[in-house]
Amino acid sequence: MTADRAYRVLVLNGPNLGRLGTREPDVYGSGTLDDLRQRLEAEAPSGVTIDLRQTDDEATLIGWLHEAVDSASPVILNPAAFTHYSYALSDAAKLVTGAGLLLIEVHLSNPHAREEFRHTSVISAVATGVIAGFGFDSYSLALELVGRRLAA
Repeated sequence: MTADRAYRVLVLNGPNLGRLGTREPDVYGSGTLDDLRQRLEAEAPSGVTIDLRQTDDEATLIGWLHEAVDSASPVILNPAAFTHYSYALSDAAKLVTGAGLLLIEVHLSNPHAREEFRHTSVISAVATGVIAGFGFDSYSLALELVGRRLAA
C-alpha cells in the first residue's frame, strides 16, 4: 500500500447478520455486528478505512457490490443465506473480481459442517477466496489478507 493512497474496504453482510449476538450464539457467537465493526476498525492497517454494512435485502447488497466496482474498493462479503442460491449476487460478485478487485467470501461458521443445503455456495466460484468457520476471526483473516495485497 502506498503511503499517499487511502483504501476503503467494504465489509458487506447479508440477511439476519444484524441479529448477531442474539441469533444462535452457539453457532454464530455472542458478539454483535457493532462488536465486529469495532474489532475490524482496531485491526485495520494504517490507511485502511472499514465500511461495514448489513442488509436483509438482496438488491441493496447487489448495489453495494456495484459501488465497490465503481469505487475500486476491495470487499469482504458474508452473503449469509444468499450464499446458497442468489445467482444475482453471484453475478454482482463476479463484476467485482472481474474488475481485478479482491472479494473474499467469509462465514462465521463452517458451512460444510452444517446442514447439507449450506454446503453449496454460488459465490465461492467467483470470489477471490473463502475463509469460513473461525467466527469473527474469519473477518480478521480476510482483512489481514486485504492489507497484505494492498501493500504489495
